[in-house]
Order: sequence, then C-alpha cells, then structure tokens
Amino acid sequence: MGRKRNERAGYDSYTRDEFDNPPAGPMGVHRGTRSLAARTMPYFVVLLVAVLLGFLAWALLSGAASSIRLPWASSSSTAASSTTSKSESSSASDTSSSSSSATSTGSASSSASTSPSTSTSSSSTSSEAVNKATSIRVINGTSVSGYAAKQKAVLNNAGYTNVVAANPTGSVPSSSVVWYQNETDKSTAEAVASSLGISTVSQMTSISAPIVAVLLE
Repeated sequence: MGRKRNERAGYDSYTRDEFDNPPAGPMGVHRGTRSLAARTMPYFVVLLVAVLLGFLAWALLSGAASSIRLPWASSSSTAASSTTSKSESSSASDTSSSSSSATSTGSASSSASTSPSTSTSSSSTSSEAVNKATSIRVINGTSVSGYAAKQKAVLNNAGYTNVVAANPTGSVPSSSVVWYQNETDKSTAEAVASSLGISTVSQMTSISAPIVAVLLE
C-alpha cells in the first residue's frame, strides 16, 4: 500500500498534458455495415473469371479458338489483307509494265539495228552496181550537130566522169540504144539510159567501150 502511494505521489509530481485526459466513450476503429452488392461482388468476380477460364480452355482444346474473330483484330486483318492484295497487284502491274517496256525497247533496238544494216546494204549494192567512172561513148546518129556533146553534158551533170562524145563510124541501129560489154556494166548502162531518156538497153560485146549510147531521132 505504501508503495502505491509513493508511485501515485511520483505521478502527481509531473505536469499534466493532453495524454492524461483521454476522450470519453469507446476507442478504436469500427467498420460500418456494408451493402449486399458490396458483399457479393467478390464472389461474382471469381465466378466470372472461372467461366472465362473454362471457355478459353474449351476453345483451345476443341480448336475453336482459330475461328474466333475479335472486333479489333477483324479490321486489322482486313486492312492487312487489302494492303497485301494491292501490293501484289502493283507488283504484277510493274512486272507486266517492265516486260512490255523491255519488249518494246528490244523491238525498237532490233528495228534500229536492222534498218541501218539494210540501208547500208542497199546503198552498198547500189554504189557497186552503178560505176560512174566507167568509160562511156555517146554516138550522135542524128542530123543535129552537137547533139552528142549536149547529151554528154547531161551525163556529166549526173555524175559520170569519163564520157566521150563521138560520131558514128559504121552502121547504126534503127532506134536509140545503150549497149554494154559485160554483165558487170549492166546496171550502169541502165542508169545511163535512164538519164538520157532511152528505153532500150542490150549487151554488145564487140563495142569499143564498156558502155556505148547511140542517139537517134
């Protein structure tokens, strides 16, 4: 008893503060009454998750998962498919265009390479066939003086460089003619006849020059 009094006297010797005056009534944390929805919500969530997991397991095991189309995946898949189709069409079009372009270019190149060759060949043949440096005699069988010299000038203007005007020394044909000695002079004789307006061209091996043009009225 004396000890308790001494302890009480020790407590009383300190200055009192707010902790020496606790509030009246029950102390501690108390929860209020929850509603029925709040109490049943956890069970509902657990049930829903269980149903979803069961459905997912069934879909995976039965193979039905591959046929399920999610709303957000459908549009993406369609867009991807459309893009792929357009890309393939564009690639096919480009390939076709490139093939057509290559074919056109090849044809043009072939035509271009063939044309000069043909032209060169034709020009070469023409230049070899007509020899304007060959010896040509123009015989005046008409009564017109200087007619052979006049026709010689016509041939000179046409590019022939070895032309001689002369008078006949023997018999003459009945009409104007151009004679040539060899087959190699035939094309030149035909060109001479064309320049002089003569229609008859024939071979004569006994003439005095490779080509002889006899002019008659």
